[in-house]
Amino acid sequence: MFKVATLYKFVPLDGLEALQQHLQSICSALTGTLLIAPEGINGTIAGSPDLLDDAIAQITTMPPFSDLWYQYSQARHKPFRHLKVRVKKEIITMHKPAVSSMKLRGHHVLAADWHRTLDKAAVLVDVRNDYEHRLGSFEGALNPKTTYFSQFPDFVENHLTPYKEQPIAMFCTGGIRCEKASAYMLANGFKEVYQLSGGILQYLAHTREEASRWKGECFVFDERISLGHGLKKGNSLLCYGCRMPLTTADLDDNYQPGIRCKFCLKDK
Repeated sequence: MFKVATLYKFVPLDGLEALQQHLQSICSALTGTLLIAPEGINGTIAGSPDLLDDAIAQITTMPPFSDLWYQYSQARHKPFRHLKVRVKKEIITMHKPAVSSMKLRGHHVLAADWHRTLDKAAVLVDVRNDYEHRLGSFEGALNPKTTYFSQFPDFVENHLTPYKEQPIAMFCTGGIRCEKASAYMLANGFKEVYQLSGGILQYLAHTREEASRWKGECFVFDERISLGHGLKKGNSLLCYGCRMPLTTADLDDNYQPGIRCKFCLKDK
């Protein structure tokens, strides 16, 4: 059994090349991806429980990461092939430099309080991309139909402006995209923005399925492909041709595992 840690923190960082080497050393026995940038750290790493716990303990002793946000899940099989520690311009790409200071944030809502927030929100926004939304989402959530997160500001301008004075709830996989999305919206005049703390993963880990408002599965960027309630591995597949995540409803009689899917066929 492998233990998986999803983590992030927005914090000013410098000396990124030296930090890259240090993190590479700390996590040398693990697999996954860590991204570091002047605005902070983001990533998912995995390994045996003792080695992963040791790596997280070492990372959180570093002053910039003393209050690092992270959460654990499990995988039966190795979820990543290699370890990558990369220096980037942004840890989550929006192409809006003014947002990187993260001076404004949305109100964080714990999973236990999420339903009350949903009941009072004027609109619920899924901050993830279209292919993620297609696997599963909250009831009534608005799909921005983005391919990349950097397209989200255009969606805000074109579709959310009427809600500037009203409460808006938003969610993403682990919380990091909502941090930047809410910062962008608040910087552009939105008054009341709420975000699911820890994202869908936190909700699925702490909400009983019979009381849940989540429908479907949550796409994750590793070999597990999707997770369900209790963070158990889901039933979704991944097309090895176009890399599109597939639900059982996407499969038809012509589907050949590892060769093609209906999305591949659309492009022909």
